[in-house]
Amino acid sequence: MFKENFLLTNPIAETLYHHYAKDLPIIDYHCHLDPKEIYEDQPFKNITEAWLSGDHYKWRLMRACGIDEEKITGPASDYDKFAAWCQTVPKLIGNPLYTWTHLELQRFFDIDLPVNEANTAILWEQCNQKLQQAAFSRRSLIANSCVEIVCTTDDPIDNLSYHQQLRQTEDRFTVLPTFRPDKAIKIGDAHFLSYIAQLAAASNQTIESYPDLLAALSQRIRYFSEHGCRLADHGIDTLTFRDQSELSAADIFQKARAKKPLSEQEIAVYQTALLLELMKHYHQAGWTMQLHLHAYRNCNQRMYQTLGPDTGYDGINDRSIVKDLQQLLNQADQAHHLPQVILYSLNSNDYDALVALMGCFQSTGANKLQLGSGWWYNDTRAGMRRQLTAFADGSVLFNFVGMLTDSRSFLSYTRHEYFRRVLCEWLAEIVIRGEAPTDLQQLKPLIENICYHNAAHYFQFRR
Repeated sequence: MFKENFLLTNPIAETLYHHYAKDLPIIDYHCHLDPKEIYEDQPFKNITEAWLSGDHYKWRLMRACGIDEEKITGPASDYDKFAAWCQTVPKLIGNPLYTWTHLELQRFFDIDLPVNEANTAILWEQCNQKLQQAAFSRRSLIANSCVEIVCTTDDPIDNLSYHQQLRQTEDRFTVLPTFRPDKAIKIGDAHFLSYIAQLAAASNQTIESYPDLLAALSQRIRYFSEHGCRLADHGIDTLTFRDQSELSAADIFQKARAKKPLSEQEIAVYQTALLLELMKHYHQAGWTMQLHLHAYRNCNQRMYQTLGPDTGYDGINDRSIVKDLQQLLNQADQAHHLPQVILYSLNSNDYDALVALMGCFQSTGANKLQLGSGWWYNDTRAGMRRQLTAFADGSVLFNFVGMLTDSRSFLSYTRHEYFRRVLCEWLAEIVIRGEAPTDLQQLKPLIENICYHNAAHYFQFRR
């Protein structure tokens, strides 16, 4: 389907990609792979499990094509679900999933057939035969994709046992944890108190007060650091900054423990205070803080109640973001506790404002604050180009830490290839316009840094 120079629209792009980008290793510093799955390394049952299980990107498009939910998340057979996807793909020209689907088929399965209804049976048979081979185990798919480091996304209560076992048994790549304390921050959530009990058990201490909570989280940060963690991650759909001038986080925590309803202001005060405390710990640990901003979760309440979260019913938020984020960064900076920060927004309209705000807090190190790669709905050719342009226009693209998969799929490493091709295409256009050197050897460090070296240096991974 796709020739060796697809997306590379001129000879300069071809040279940049094939000579400098193509063969670099991958550092996948943010994903949602399950460390248990990686460790156990079980073969996939079939191509439906490998391709469609949990993939809400594909589910949304199948729904848009009128596929019955029974064949998406329902009880239909795996073959019928695969067939439904094959019926969908020909309609997706222009959508990145059309490209990703065929790219995965070519790169992993060495199959150069179009995905369509007529080819369903042969694709099912050929893919399933290959999935039983040792080269298609979870770990082999990672290793054969030239991946050096995988950073999973883990709750503070996780004992990280699978990370420990992987460190002892796997030498082709390294799997490191990422600290994601969202459940401790969401004090207004119905399950908050039960989570705090789990956190108490994991940290082996009682949590009866806000200082107890901070002590427990501090203990878990140390524990994660001991297991190689270099990043924290926060999914913050709506960031509201409120200081403790009138209300205290300690009192609000006690009110929550007493199962009394909390106001929006109280929730915001608590969340702001806890974020600032965590930023202090991240700074002390030398971690990078990731902020994933502006998702609009569970828009379809009927389907959320039927299927639960992360099933394809999230949208993009369009609220103001800069003022509250500025206050958060500024307060951390005033206390000399501002860690390295990567800012991702699901709304690409935020890019210019985020890049401008980043520039107000740069200090030691190369781009201490970063504009994260095109995320989720922006994980497209157009979205990647918008992100690259915004970063280059307002900051120093040479320092960008590059691509990540943000995926639950073991077949998604082709997205790094996709990004590298887009980057080389984008940069070649700058050369053609006369805005960059025609001596492409001078561009070699920029390509290599963005695709690999910057991430290795910025996060200071210990393998």
